[in-house]
Amino acid sequence: MGLFTTPIKTMDDLFTHMLQDIYYAEQQITKALPKMIEKAGEPQLKQGFEKHLRETEGQVQRLEQVFQQLGKTAKGVECAAINGIISETKEIMSDVGDQQVLDAALIAGAQAVEHYEITRYGTIIAYAKQLGHTNVVGLLEQTLGEEKATDKTLTALAEANVNRKAA
Repeated sequence: MGLFTTPIKTMDDLFTHMLQDIYYAEQQITKALPKMIEKAGEPQLKQGFEKHLRETEGQVQRLEQVFQQLGKTAKGVECAAINGIISETKEIMSDVGDQQVLDAALIAGAQAVEHYEITRYGTIIAYAKQLGHTNVVGLLEQTLGEEKATDKTLTALAEANVNRKAA
């Protein structure tokens, strides 16, 4: 247990902790995306990141609705996983000199984020259903759908031209 986290004794505590984890993660992603937008050279990639930034801002608001509907305070707990993914992506961004290779690296970093979010939202939805929090399942499923769509878009962009140009 972290220094500033609440003890996890029940399934509801675990559910709340995971909501706080993804809330923190979404906020960090919102901070990281502008730099990725700035570094992207491929116009479709830049546009995709811009779209996902707007979606992520909406996802933060949606999570705030989830907390409110559950009668809980919207707050995050530090997420080492997302911090590590973002840190690694920033490091790679500073190390890559070739723009085409950088675009491929940006996609790889973004997909690592998406895959983390997909697993986290899937788990949170399962917990919400198990705990009877059916009032928030739709909000969480909407976000999960966006995350899966973003991952699919990134794969298509990488396979259609970014990886080929980088090679």
